[in-house]
Amino acid sequence: MSAHRVVVGVVAIVVLVVVGGGYVAWTAANQPAATANAAPPVVGDLMFVDLTGGQNLVTTVKLAQPGGPRTVSSQRCQRFYRAVDTSVCLRLAGLGPSYEAAIFRREELVKTIPLPGIPSRARVSVSGNIVSWTSFVTGDSYTIPGGFSTRSGVFDIRTGTVTDSIEHFTATIAGRVTTAADINYWGITVGADDKTFYATLASSGRTYLVRGDLTTQRLDEVRQTAECPSISPDGTRVAYKKRPTPTQPWSLVVYDLKTKQERQLPGTTGIDDQAAWLDDSTLAYGAAVNDQKSAVYFVPADGSAPARQVIPNAASPVPVR
Repeated sequence: MSAHRVVVGVVAIVVLVVVGGGYVAWTAANQPAATANAAPPVVGDLMFVDLTGGQNLVTTVKLAQPGGPRTVSSQRCQRFYRAVDTSVCLRLAGLGPSYEAAIFRREELVKTIPLPGIPSRARVSVSGNIVSWTSFVTGDSYTIPGGFSTRSGVFDIRTGTVTDSIEHFTATIAGRVTTAADINYWGITVGADDKTFYATLASSGRTYLVRGDLTTQRLDEVRQTAECPSISPDGTRVAYKKRPTPTQPWSLVVYDLKTKQERQLPGTTGIDDQAAWLDDSTLAYGAAVNDQKSAVYFVPADGSAPARQVIPNAASPVPVR
């Protein structure tokens, strides 16, 4: 990706050095250079990355008893997701540090794909056939729109086809094909048909929820000011994080694709994650609130109750279906 695509101001430089550099240093100091090739066992209802002691071990608990007994795997992941018998672990791959997406099916390692930067988001389609991921190319955070660069890719486990980046897809904003040089994508979520997907498109300091087609490689704007989408199991809604202004914190919102109405979910202020649908009525996400380490929260998708913390020192929650 060329340098002119990354918009860097004084604030962005500070964030890059402090946040990006600090994260890399912390990660390299607290985790081994290479990880095991044994997939984590599927023995519970909820899987997550346990951050206790900086180990980042994929762990399983009963969904009905998230504070109960845990089954801990040998997998160390910065981001993790699973659907059916397919799982993806974004992890350290060696010195530098370098990172990779390790993809498993039926507990066997299928493929490792090098990542161009720090792991950010990971997803597997509901069928288990399509794996997607996002990484920060510069190591920056997207706290400052336009002050970072991302790379989002897709792997079709059926054909073995790897799409390292969706930046070459044709995107339409406000009814016109955009040729902007600063486009970034992140947070891919693929629907039940294994071709329809939603993602965040960012350009000129704005973010858009876009709907895409993996077959035609086209994307169209759905609405503005939406990030890190997650499609519901029934395909009728999309959850995403949203903030009123670039300097205010995100909250979790559920968007009805039919009525085109948004519902902000109470108690979700401070979210910086791609939420996961536990079922059609409940969402899970990771958030670091009040400068605390990330914890996993559950929240009703209809906004009937505020989010509640269920697992401290944890990230990347995903239901085991």
